[in-house]
Amino acid sequence: MDVYYYFNYLSAGWMVLEAIPLIVSPTMIITLLSPEVRESTHLEEYLSRSLGFTLIAFAILNLLLTGCVPLTSTLSEPAAAPAGTDLTDPTAPYAVPSLSITLTYHCAVAFYCYTQYAAGYALTYTIAVAVHSLFAAIGGWVLLFGASNGHISRKTGADKRTSGFPFKNAEADKRKGRKGL
Repeated sequence: MDVYYYFNYLSAGWMVLEAIPLIVSPTMIITLLSPEVRESTHLEEYLSRSLGFTLIAFAILNLLLTGCVPLTSTLSEPAAAPAGTDLTDPTAPYAVPSLSITLTYHCAVAFYCYTQYAAGYALTYTIAVAVHSLFAAIGGWVLLFGASNGHISRKTGADKRTSGFPFKNAEADKRKGRKGL
């Protein structure tokens, strides 16, 4: 469960880190990413700043909807336990859908930046490809394995959903009196 929170915090932090230069100095970002050095237009500056504010809003919404920031209905009611990714958890009902959208965002941006780099544009796209690919891999792992507690045995602590395929567990078969095929 900790990886889920780390993914959300780091993903939101990366989005804010991407947004700051877009808001503060869009001319510098446009110069870094364009093949020729030229003065930026007012439309490019407006769109850069709008993208920066959108990234910040997306990061904040991601933290709120996934339950990383515990929200209560009143000020006197404290948050009892951290929110989970269980689909029946009422504290963060949008945790898994928000995780899916964030994962899709990182995959799409990594693919887009790779196509821009492969087309011969600026080398700075490689940084975005590396970071967004890393976040996509972590997000995929969290979505597959970290989104539920599994079926953990109270007696042994092992996950009950595992099987022996494609390997045989001869020792367990001996204890249970089964004959091997």
